[in-house]
Amino acid sequence: MAKHDGYHSPLSGRYASLQMQEIWSKQRKIGTWRRLWLALAQSEQELGLPISDKQINELKEHLDDIDFKSAATYEQELRHDVMAHVHVFGDAAPLARPIIHLGATSQFVNCNTELLQLRDAMGVIAGKLALVISNLGTFAKKYRALPTVGFTHFQPAQPTTVGKRATLWAQDLALTLEDLEFRMSTLRFRGVRGATGTQASFLDLFEGDQEKVMQLDSLVTTKMGWDINKRFTVTGQTYPRVVDAHILSSLASIAAAAHKCATDLRLLANRGEVEEPFEQKQVGSSAMAYKRNPMRCERVCALARIVMNLPANALQTAAVQWMERTLDDSANRRISLPESFLALDGMLDVLGNVTDGLIVYEKRVQANLLKEMPFLATERLIMEAVKNGADRQDAHEVVRAHAIEVARCIKEEAAENNLLERLGKEPMFAGIDLAGRTDPRTFIGLAAEQVDAFVQEVVDPLRSKYKDSPTQIAQLRV
Repeated sequence: MAKHDGYHSPLSGRYASLQMQEIWSKQRKIGTWRRLWLALAQSEQELGLPISDKQINELKEHLDDIDFKSAATYEQELRHDVMAHVHVFGDAAPLARPIIHLGATSQFVNCNTELLQLRDAMGVIAGKLALVISNLGTFAKKYRALPTVGFTHFQPAQPTTVGKRATLWAQDLALTLEDLEFRMSTLRFRGVRGATGTQASFLDLFEGDQEKVMQLDSLVTTKMGWDINKRFTVTGQTYPRVVDAHILSSLASIAAAAHKCATDLRLLANRGEVEEPFEQKQVGSSAMAYKRNPMRCERVCALARIVMNLPANALQTAAVQWMERTLDDSANRRISLPESFLALDGMLDVLGNVTDGLIVYEKRVQANLLKEMPFLATERLIMEAVKNGADRQDAHEVVRAHAIEVARCIKEEAAENNLLERLGKEPMFAGIDLAGRTDPRTFIGLAAEQVDAFVQEVVDPLRSKYKDSPTQIAQLRV
């Protein structure tokens, strides 16, 4: 079949990084299987089973030269992917063939490999997430004191600052990173457990020597680079599938936080205040040549929704693992696990690109705010009237009546906001500098100081923690 004659996932073709694709590749998967078989054989040898150095060395020589074509042929015949690769490995290492997979079940290689993949994939996600948070921290610091219209119910509300709003996005993402780090810190290794988790086959191999069976589990765990203090105490045939539900839920929370950030940026783009990067030759629309659509943020939202909807698969799979295990997890997890990570990886690359190059149109931010400012200052203006000797209820009614009429004129007649001019003619506001009382800079409270505190307390520690992360600002693939 030619390259373009069949279906290829857009996650690999357009969105996910090569780094994440490698983690979930067949080469990584089967290469890890072989390393697990090697670790098992080495450990069994160390504990006294008759396995020769020649057999061990032969396994070492063929860890990565995997004949996938031959494996496919074997699988057609055997209808079992693990056994197919046992045969292929045995063909490459004929001396070692008799001892490959000795005492193990398929889930020895499947589960342990998946746990290693999950660990590495979460590490990549954590680094990219930290980068986005860092970008937002830099942006927030730059615009810490730039007043802008705040919104509740997506209706104009008390002013905030451009930078303060960015800290809200960053805080959501930082909370999801905290959750992801917890999942990483508590991830356990399955180890060497046998067909139903009882280790019975290994007890037979070692002639009932329980201590050697326990040592075998420890040795394999160590050889695979896992902390022996982080192993499941008990398993069935597989590691608990609720672990998948936990991890995919953590990924979904990252996606939700990113979706919120990207949605806000799309709304701000509509107001002409903030835009995502737009390249010199980028086309916004095939028909409307003037368009600068927020396509990157739209892509973030699109990929986020995929990730947000996949935890249901993991939850349902965990719920139906009858007794020690059923196989209806396999086909589902082959899709849901890698695609959750691939989609989130692509999403974070886009969001990293966006947050590194956000454009703020300060004059437009100011103009939009000034249009709303007389309304937003009405409570303060009422207080000023009271200070000037007016009755609070009377002042409230005067301000209310004028504000309602001004709002009507703006909507029906496209008139300018002349509320301050109207109030200036009212006796209760005589002598009050209404323009001075509506300076946006006096309405932002401690927004700028909150930005400083957030960057210091949240962003800077994350920057230090992830300073050695190899992740760089993403260059979009398409």
